[in-house]
Amino acid sequence: MLIVGEMINASRKSVRPMIEKQDKAAVIQLAREQVEGGADYVDVNAGIFVEKEGEYLRWLVETVQSEVDVPCCIDSPNPKSVETALAVHKGTAMINSISLEKDRLEGLMPVVAGTEHKIIGLCVDDSGMPRTTEDRMRVADKLVDELTKNNIPLGNIYLDPLVQPIATSNQDGAEFLNSIEGIREKYPEVHTMCGLSNISYGLPKRKFANRTFMTMAITKGLDGAIVNPKDKRMMAAIVAAESLAGRDTYCENYLNAYRDGRFNF
Repeated sequence: MLIVGEMINASRKSVRPMIEKQDKAAVIQLAREQVEGGADYVDVNAGIFVEKEGEYLRWLVETVQSEVDVPCCIDSPNPKSVETALAVHKGTAMINSISLEKDRLEGLMPVVAGTEHKIIGLCVDDSGMPRTTEDRMRVADKLVDELTKNNIPLGNIYLDPLVQPIATSNQDGAEFLNSIEGIREKYPEVHTMCGLSNISYGLPKRKFANRTFMTMAITKGLDGAIVNPKDKRMMAAIVAAESLAGRDTYCENYLNAYRDGRFNF
């Protein structure tokens, strides 16, 4: 499971002032805590600062990579902001995200075409948010076609079928899970990714629901997630689910997690 740490996001009340004041120590600490928790990529998002987004993304990338040896997931639909951040990024970044929406597709494709960066592709187009498995698969097919035509290797594509709240439609969870399974079957080399907290929107005990949904998604083939790596119960659930789903040879990761104290909560 590829883990993208979600915490360095300007929309979070505690993070916004870190970025505004360019509090390097606070950002580094948050990045380090996420990596220590198991993050493979650190997401950086400065989207609420419309006029300064590129400048702040550049600073975030430089700050994070000055202290932690992991790549960043550059979280912006703005091509110029992404380019500004990529100019200082060390190694292979992840771009979050492209979609089949005309403006976003045409804006970001020239930035990512022919590169080795990992690309998160949202299964949405100009017709609106997908509701069914068929809607998601239709967009997934076109996205894979567009990305591969632009020299993005299949293995660098991470499709996100988009989680919707089950509080408003009790079939949305099942449709998402079926989409994960469908993508895995049709495109074995393509990865799947999601930020799954939307599933529990409007419900009590959201973290419990999120962890349960994560384990279900892993059994369907989910192999990437944008989560809080500081949530020990979530990270433990991921390790256990991967072992139970047959994705952990001889339960090596499970046993290592136990020995390292990651099940102590």
